[in-house]
Amino acid sequence: MGWMFDIVGRLIARLQKPATHREPFNPNDSTALQDTLRPGDVLLVEGKGRISGGIKYLTQSTWSHSALYVGPIPGAATDGEPHVLIEANIDEGVVSAPLSKYLHCQTRICRPVGLSEADCEKVCRYASERIGLGYDFKNVIDLMRYLLPWPVTQRWRRRTIALGSGDASRIICSSLIAQAFDAVRYPILPTITRVESQAARREIAEIRHPSLYAPRDFDISPYFMVVKPTLARGFNYKDMHWADLPQVHTAQLALAPEIEGASAEIAYAGFS
Repeated sequence: MGWMFDIVGRLIARLQKPATHREPFNPNDSTALQDTLRPGDVLLVEGKGRISGGIKYLTQSTWSHSALYVGPIPGAATDGEPHVLIEANIDEGVVSAPLSKYLHCQTRICRPVGLSEADCEKVCRYASERIGLGYDFKNVIDLMRYLLPWPVTQRWRRRTIALGSGDASRIICSSLIAQAFDAVRYPILPTITRVESQAARREIAEIRHPSLYAPRDFDISPYFMVVKPTLARGFNYKDMHWADLPQVHTAQLALAPEIEGASAEIAYAGFS
């Protein structure tokens, strides 16, 4: 059966070519993105391929791909730019990549809150050690079956899915990152069971199977914080340059409070 999924995978890879060329609504600032990202951050990407569109539709989300930021990887570079991301993609499997690869895409940074430095290193090392693994095409098919609106509950739907090929040498992007965080028991979207007792009510967390994670799960997780480079670097709306306002007028508007204050002092002195 593995050969059949490989054939399907190659067909999927052809469909992954961009359907249309479309620039992001807000182009990424490479400096801002580089200054904001930290090891352990998950970078979500809005892909442009036809398969990406299917993933976004099925997950009802903007995001179709995810990569883990680990910082500069020794010996890995493209045209002098160091590789800082680890991802699993259809064409190549698990690889490292430079940040510039996604500057033309809409992206979002999701940061694990409270992750210790030691555990962060383990998460990054876990992902780094899996560079070279193949892509699990059966996992993609199973994930799509799980996300499709069958007339059964998600609980029973999960039980009817094989959850990937079972081949330890194959993986998909969101599963790779989910496994890395699972290695240090950091939650993404665990299943919570409430246990009632005479003493108190407890909540027991159960780790979900990593093959059932999609990129959007890091966005909606209550344990990951969305970090926006524009705000992280300091944002002042007074510094915006508006098309309908000449630049000199914008500067005058910024000084308006000071001018009004000075006028008030003069007026007050005239009446005293």
